[in-house]
Amino acid sequence: MNRALTLSAAALAFAGMLAGCATPPESGSVYSAYQTQNEQTVRLGTVESVRNVTIANPDSGTGTVAGAALGGLGGSQIGSGNGSAAVGILGAVAGGIIGNRLENKANNRPGFEITVRLENGELRSVTQLADEMFRPGERVRLLSNGYTTRVTH
Repeated sequence: MNRALTLSAAALAFAGMLAGCATPPESGSVYSAYQTQNEQTVRLGTVESVRNVTIANPDSGTGTVAGAALGGLGGSQIGSGNGSAAVGILGAVAGGIIGNRLENKANNRPGFEITVRLENGELRSVTQLADEMFRPGERVRLLSNGYTTRVTH
């Protein structure tokens, strides 16, 4: 009974981890379905600078929960009686720490902070995934829909 409950918790944590992966990308080249067929304001400008940044999505906690469930399950298989429970607790703590670190690492992605001088002289800065290269002096477009702005060629 205890083992089935632990396996159910691990399966639930894994499902939550998969759901946490379904976050919309911050790429300048990817549009979600609700962004299509909507008018955007287009402004032209010149790239002033490009800075490498890290885009970190917030932790969902699923890495910690899944790691703790799997660590507890693995640890409880060692020994018997109180020893098994103690190793299970240690396994859950260690698994939670490892799961949290793995989730943190998986959530960090390379990005660019792109500073653009518009034709009217104003400076604008946009941060997006580093999936398209930009160089100072290049002419670019800033596409804005009132909520998000992206830099494109």
